[in-house]
Amino acid sequence: MNDVLERLRTESGQSAEYEALLAADPEALAASLHSPGLPLWARELAAYRLGLAGDPRAFEPLVLLLNHRDPPRCAAAAEALAALGDPRTARAAAALATNGLRTAYALQPVRLLAALRAPESAPALIATLSRLLAPNDPYWRVALACVEGLGTLADPRSREVLVRAQSHPRLAVPATEALRRLT
Repeated sequence: MNDVLERLRTESGQSAEYEALLAADPEALAASLHSPGLPLWARELAAYRLGLAGDPRAFEPLVLLLNHRDPPRCAAAAEALAALGDPRTARAAAALATNGLRTAYALQPVRLLAALRAPESAPALIATLSRLLAPNDPYWRVALACVEGLGTLADPRSREVLVRAQSHPRLAVPATEALRRLT
């Protein structure tokens, strides 16, 4: 949390607006989510704080941030979505993780799915990993996160894809460890 707040403070130029949002009550934070002309750091701060507080008004802005091209924004959104506890989170994360056009930004949705342990988690991770096992696929970090997530979930449906992952040099050891967890 402190890393997120420090990053946003820096992005804001340590502005008074940052300090005001940091001290704002939930109503003011929610209102700021829809204020025209508000910079991205301010929207992220409002959504992040609301998400950590369990306020459902943060859901849609956090899902948009989970799909952002900036990895720290995605990680902060995943943290807040996990804390939010909204039942729609797993479906949204699964949609982002399995979107072949957004694979470069799928790392945090994949990790979030593993943390949520929702019914959608294993099928989405299996589908994503299956797609990433193609030779020379550049998204090995996302594939590794899928393997690790499937190991965490220990879902027997993942056996076949984890066996296939063992043939990839970067995934062999984690896939073997994940397979051990299935037994």
